[in-house]
Amino acid sequence: MDGGEVDLPALDDRSDAWLLGRARELLAIAQVSERRLRARHTHEVDRILAEVRRRGEPRLIGQLLRAAAVIRVSDATAEATEEIIVELLTHSERHDLLVLQADAHALRAKWMLLAGHEDLALTEAATGLAMLDEKVPPDMLFGPRVWDVLMASTLMDLGLVLMELGVYEVGDQVMRRAHRHIRRSAGPHDIALHLITVCRMQLNWGLRLERIGEDAGSRFSRAAAMASDVEAPFRESLFPRRTDRLAADQLAVVGAAHALAAPSGRHVDRLTRLLELAAPREVFFVAIALARCLEADGRTTDALDTLTTVRQRLDDTVTEPSLQLCLIREFSRLRETGEDVEQSAGALRHYVTELETQLWDMRESRVAALDTRREHERLARRHGTIARQALQDPLTGLPNRRALDERLAELATELATDGGALAIALVDLDGFKGVNDSLSHADGDDVLRVIASTVRDTLRGSDMVARYGGDEFIALLPGAPLTAAAAALRRAADAVAALPHDLSHGVTLSVGVVSLRADETAARALARADAAMYQAKRQGGNDVVAVTGGEDDESAGAEDEHDPAWVLPEAT
Repeated sequence: MDGGEVDLPALDDRSDAWLLGRARELLAIAQVSERRLRARHTHEVDRILAEVRRRGEPRLIGQLLRAAAVIRVSDATAEATEEIIVELLTHSERHDLLVLQADAHALRAKWMLLAGHEDLALTEAATGLAMLDEKVPPDMLFGPRVWDVLMASTLMDLGLVLMELGVYEVGDQVMRRAHRHIRRSAGPHDIALHLITVCRMQLNWGLRLERIGEDAGSRFSRAAAMASDVEAPFRESLFPRRTDRLAADQLAVVGAAHALAAPSGRHVDRLTRLLELAAPREVFFVAIALARCLEADGRTTDALDTLTTVRQRLDDTVTEPSLQLCLIREFSRLRETGEDVEQSAGALRHYVTELETQLWDMRESRVAALDTRREHERLARRHGTIARQALQDPLTGLPNRRALDERLAELATELATDGGALAIALVDLDGFKGVNDSLSHADGDDVLRVIASTVRDTLRGSDMVARYGGDEFIALLPGAPLTAAAAALRRAADAVAALPHDLSHGVTLSVGVVSLRADETAARALARADAAMYQAKRQGGNDVVAVTGGEDDESAGAEDEHDPAWVLPEAT
């Protein structure tokens, strides 16, 4: 069921889509693999991540960083988990990938739970939820379907954290929101994964309700309904599976859901097989379900033996202490059956129920803490958004003229004081007017957003790309000598030219770039960059012209022996 040993393929000639697809497949395999096999799957995901880092496309890197984090969080013993999560958080924040940033907080919360830091996990979950409480516009460079799947995955990660924290009501709301994205765009695998996740949450919720003496029938019934619904998409999913068997015979949570909804002897053989296959976190569900089915079949002694064996089998690395308590409660309940100690057992049950009720009340305070922290984070982000909006172009999200003027003044002062280099580029869009005239201004706005994002992502994090007005942009490249700046901007122009036509509508870039001289005003440098840009236009567009001195001194491809060494860094 682990997929078998395979030779790892060469990756440099594989497409981006293949790399993403293989990473998704590895995540699915790892979810049902034995722990000893997960290291191999993690290694292969890391190889794919190294390849996409080499290619440098920010959204591709972000998705592979998420895959590397997810596969590690699923295995509590994996190395470099914290480092990968921090890298995902830093990368997504730098490239304004809000959904992946929220998922980084969800995955960090999962990691905190594995380490036993529930309060820190609650804060991380509140931060991720607050990010998605905003109106999050789809990122067109992901594509609608991929963006919906990323949103659903992030929401499911947050929902699982809330489940482990016992905040079931909020978790259920988050899962329902994930369902809307799944319904709109997802394929069979994502549908199956969502149904399995909801099924697991309902089982967890039901067992927790039983501990305070509440009826869990509706939760188990909903879990069983999800278990029935998963059969069709599971057959077409990425999960390793036998096509001649039901999902209920292969997935521990699914089989347990059917049994807990209606315990009977007919489930015993299936659950006995699943108990041997179940991952540590799923053993609880299968063991309790099997014990109840054995009890319903009049085999109470076998039920007790099953629970005893499972308690001995699980080690201290298993998380979710709440489920461990459910297992202990089940064992205690069965031990009372037929014993001549009903009176003392009843008193003990009363005490335990009172204790569990107090724990449930503590859970209510955790719900309140989540709401408070979520609202605090939401207000903080709103305040930050208002502050940013004063310096941000509302259409593209790039810095506006005011932010540009402030940054240019800072860099000019640093240049005069400390020396160094500062390249200034004026970027104009070729063919943009035709988009507005032949299509619509809304289509033109979409083109502006896509191109702005592409140029920003292509340059370094220390560079600034600002909207100058209309279809013009300014790029500031501190520390970049002219030839290196021209090469970087050529790369940006090539990236725009390579965009799919339905995104760019054939619009390209004409770029003029100059180096700010020590005795030169910013206005004069911009005038020279403007002249160089028009020279690029006259040469047919989709071109970069670099000027060293006067407007007529063209040196776009020339090497300057006095330029300090400056190498384009790999994208991160």
